[in-house]
Amino acid sequence: MNKAELIDRIAASAEISKAAAGRALDATITTVKASLKKGGSVSLVGFGTFYVGKRAARVGRNPQTGATLKIKAAKVPKFRAGKGLKDAVN
Repeated sequence: MNKAELIDRIAASAEISKAAAGRALDATITTVKASLKKGGSVSLVGFGTFYVGKRAARVGRNPQTGATLKIKAAKVPKFRAGKGLKDAVN
């Protein structure tokens, strides 16, 4: 499912216009991004938790030349599924 299809389903489920559903989805995504950028997390009970994980610095290899290079440590967004989502999938 892509973003347009998700907006269509949200609009149908909530009985609102597609424009309003699109604005609501964009606002949700923006809010989650802002919270993660500050180092926080977003928990949706029954769905899951978005949080920031840390990836350690490591040594990589250029596949074309075979030369080694250092890859910097980074923060990465992660998602942990909640019980309700796990139960719905299984």
